[in-house]
This record gives sequence, C-alpha cells and structure tokens, in this order.
Amino acid sequence: MTPTVDGDSPVAFGDSTQQSVTGEPRSFAIGETDFLLDGEPFRVLSGALHYFRVHPGQWADRIRKARLMGLNTIETYVAWNAHEPVRGEWDATGWNDLGGFLDLVAAEGMHAIVRPGPYICAEWHNGGLPVWLTGMPGIGLRRSEPSYLAEVTAYLQRVYDIVAPRQIDRGGPVVLVQIENEYGAYGSDTAYLEHLVRVTRDAGITVPLTTIDQPTDQMLSDGSVDGVHLTGSFGSRAPERLATLRRHQPTGPLMCAEFWDGWFDWWGATHHTTSAADSAAELDALLSAGASVNFYMFHGGTNFGLTNGANHKGRYLPIVTSYDYDAPLDEAGRPTEKFFAFRDVIARYAPVPDEVPVVGHAAPVFEVPVLPVDAALEASTVRHDTPPTFEELGHLSALVAYETDLPAGGVLRFGEVRDHAWVSLNGAPVGTLSRTRGEDALVVPGAGRLRVLVEEQGRVNYDVRLGEAKGLVGGVFLDGAPVTDWTAAPIDVARLGESGTVAADGRAPVGPFVRRGSFALDAPADLFLGTAGWGKGYALVNGFLLGRYWSNGPQRTLYVPAAALRAGENTVVMVELDRVAELVVRFVAQPDLGPREE
Repeated sequence: MTPTVDGDSPVAFGDSTQQSVTGEPRSFAIGETDFLLDGEPFRVLSGALHYFRVHPGQWADRIRKARLMGLNTIETYVAWNAHEPVRGEWDATGWNDLGGFLDLVAAEGMHAIVRPGPYICAEWHNGGLPVWLTGMPGIGLRRSEPSYLAEVTAYLQRVYDIVAPRQIDRGGPVVLVQIENEYGAYGSDTAYLEHLVRVTRDAGITVPLTTIDQPTDQMLSDGSVDGVHLTGSFGSRAPERLATLRRHQPTGPLMCAEFWDGWFDWWGATHHTTSAADSAAELDALLSAGASVNFYMFHGGTNFGLTNGANHKGRYLPIVTSYDYDAPLDEAGRPTEKFFAFRDVIARYAPVPDEVPVVGHAAPVFEVPVLPVDAALEASTVRHDTPPTFEELGHLSALVAYETDLPAGGVLRFGEVRDHAWVSLNGAPVGTLSRTRGEDALVVPGAGRLRVLVEEQGRVNYDVRLGEAKGLVGGVFLDGAPVTDWTAAPIDVARLGESGTVAADGRAPVGPFVRRGSFALDAPADLFLGTAGWGKGYALVNGFLLGRYWSNGPQRTLYVPAAALRAGENTVVMVELDRVAELVVRFVAQPDLGPREE
C-alpha cells in the first residue's frame, strides 16, 4: 500500500516509536471560550499535511512553508493500511515514520493534531482501513462488534505508542487527538465511540480529544460522545455553520477542523478549483468569529503508488493520482495564489513571519526514449471453479489475469467487473469492460483460450462499500451457462520492468506492455512526467511507483519528487495496459492537471 523508494533514496528514516522529545513540557486545555496554551487563550491555525502523501525527504520543506503562511499547527491523519497492509506486519519506518514526522513539526516550532481514525476517508484507498480487516468474515466495521474492536484496539495502541511521548505535556508538539472521523455521517453507535475514548485515554493520551462532523443537527448529534470536544467540517457559510456547532457545543472554542479550501479530482471529470478570493473571504469570516481553523488541505500531495480511493454515489468514480486539492501549496510544494491570499487574512489576526517562500520555477524539459521490455508474467496452475477475488488471492497490487478455455463463442456476461477489464481470446483483443460505464457483457467470436485482465482502480473510501471485493465478482456466464475452471495470476505492477530484456518487434498484441528508458541528471530536481499520448497504466522512476495515468483525464502529468531522483543515471518505466503507446517519455515544465472547474 505505501509507496517505497529504492535503496539509493537520499532519505533513510528509522523507527522512532520511542524516541524522546526534548522540549519543555507545556499545558494545553479547553477553556470556557478558548483553547488555553499554558493557561492563556490560543487560536489554533492549522494546516492538513498527510505524511503518507509526501516523500519523507520533503516533509521538512512543507512543514516550514506552513509556518511561513502564518500557521502554528500541522494536522495529519494516520493511514492504518499504510502502516499494516498485511495483518501483524506493522511498519513505522520510512514513509510511515509518524514519529519522525511529528519530530520535524516540533523542530519547526509548531504544534500537531493527530487524527488516527481508524477510519479516515481522505479519498484514500479503502478509507485507510486495511483490506485484510475489511475482508474478515462477519466483521462489523465502525461499530461495537467484538472482532472489529479487538483489531482497532491493537492498532490504536501502536499509534499511541508513537503519539503519547510526543504530547505537549511531555515536551512534544501534539495538542489534540481526534476520535474516529465524521462518524455522524455513518452511524450512531455511541458505545463504539466510548470504546475508542477509553482505549485512547488508557494508552496515555492526556491532551484534549475532539470529534468532527459536518454541522448538521443529525450528524453532530450522532457523532458526538461525552467528554469529547465537537468540531465542524465545512468550506462556506461560516457564521451559519458555527452557530449550528455552538448549539451542540455550548462552551469551549469553536473550530472548523476541516476548512475545505479546494476539492479532489476523479478520472473522467475536470480539475476542481475554488476561487482564492472567495476562500479568503470565508476564512476571514471564520477568524472574525473567533474560531480556530484547520485548512483541508494546506498541502495535498500525491496518491503515490496504488493508494487512491474512489467515490460511489450510484456510479463508481476512482480518484486520480494527484491530490493537489487546489491547496495553498500545490502538489509540488509551491505556494499558490491561495497561499498568499490566506497569509494576508491570517496577518489580520496573528503574527506572520516576514519571510515568504520562493514561488518556484519551471522543471527541466527533456525526452527519454523508452524501449519495449519482455516483462515475464507469472502463470498460475491453480484451478478455481469460479474466478477468485483479489482478497481470496491475498493480492494487494492492481492486476490479476484470469484465464479459462471457452468451448464456443457467444455472449460473455459477468456478474460485475471491479473495476476495469481487458478481454482477449487466443491472444487477440476482444474488448474492454468498465465498471464506471456499467459494462458487464461482450461477444466473443469463437472457442479458445480466454484471458480477462482485471484492474482494481481504487477502493471506495466511505460508507457501506468499504472493503468490497475486487476482481470478477458474481460469476461469468457464456450464453447463460456458468463458465468454470479458471486460473488467476496476480501481477505486481511495481515489479514489472525491474528486469527483462529488450523485446523483439513481434510482441503479443495484449497488455501489459512495458517500456523502459534511462536519463541522467546533474542534480535531483522535481519533474513532471507528461502522459499525453499514453493510454492507461502506471509509471515508475527508479523503481518508485509514481501512480496511475489515464487518457480519460483530467490529469496529464505525474509529479516526480526530487527526493526520489539522484544525480547521475535514473530509470523510467511505463506499464501500459491499453495499447502500444509512445516511443518516448516526455518530461515537461509545468504540471497539467486538466481543464479547470471553478
């Protein structure tokens, strides 16, 4: 789940779970009308920055720029499935070094808010819940179901082993910890929330606890729990939303813990943006009311690897690789118009540093020839009566190749394809099937070896579709008769192109097609890999899986962080699923996230 970098990465973090924090202990509390820092009124000016969406080599830069905008706090979710993609294999190093991230926040002289979920939404794969968890038989997600509570308890204890020694009363940066996440939009199991509070307090968390919900009476009522401070999530009509919040939270500070200053994108749509002037006016209204704020997002970052989530409000819509979010810092960490508009507003209410960050410059522009590579795909000899799901195969990557022998041609119908499939017969393409388009059938011209390459495009990150099965679901039928006797070969896209020789011209006409090239840099620099001319697939640089691309748009570039590059030779690999595409990879000067929607 978590993106990884190769051994030559310039960043190497250890496990800092028990690392001590050397600052002086301070107090942070909830007063009658304000947050209190060492007994004095304090306004939280925070920005969301997800450590798991930013290369560790760039954490310090993004944190520093938050301070330069006038913020005093950094907020982050904790993604359970990044830390424990396989049950029992907990990882808090490298990209997952939450402790190291919080220590960098402290080093910048800032405070921190931690939101460990266990559910986070965040347009993140499966809402942050591990696939092994949501796939457990009989599991009762986000409620007082014993097996779920047991797993959640173990998870939170591991997170709090990292967070507890970094609380402000122990000399660390952490001032607030959130319980669950927008729970009032999902359920009303107060006993579940009370269990999370007990686990949190028993683990040594002494700072104030919060919940967050959209400011409607129903959500605030269902998502609240005694002894935990309520906060709201919204991006407009601040006085009205704060008034609703105040009805449910009669005393204590008002806080918009998710001030939506932008939005996310999904494949096949436009790039969503919001007016900097309008957002700044909403911020001014919020701060003039005396409220605290957390910008969602200050810096969105990237859904590197295969970490994007998906929407499904009647139609499946997978999220794009970029999580730029039209935030004050763009995907490459460069200040935007919104950064300076927000900075000007904050300056009316709090001190702002004199220093401003550099706006940035164009990235290097060049082309890299890429040659076809024979990427050997492992065949499977295990037979299945019906196609097994990704979960049944224990497969965490994005592709599975299903094969069977068809006795004749006819109408081939699938219960459901989750989420995109390429169908071939005897090595010749037959067609594609898209869950987004609602396609579930096609005509095969005759008998022979059928191959169905299925891509998991991203797991829905909220509501009842959390943990849904991926692959060919609900059976396959030829003219109404069940098709049985299948093999299923999992394909790890991150490993394609790692080895293999240059291919001959007479390659098979079905994907995946792998192309590889190399390029030299005098020094590492942020790059933007252009995907125009390519179809659908994945790009890797130095073995680091940048993420997905698709001609369906809106996104037309992939961000390549400088920290994933090196002086000297670098490699680029394109894993193309649709067609034999370009003979070159083009690195371009600026990001292209598609036509904008204001």
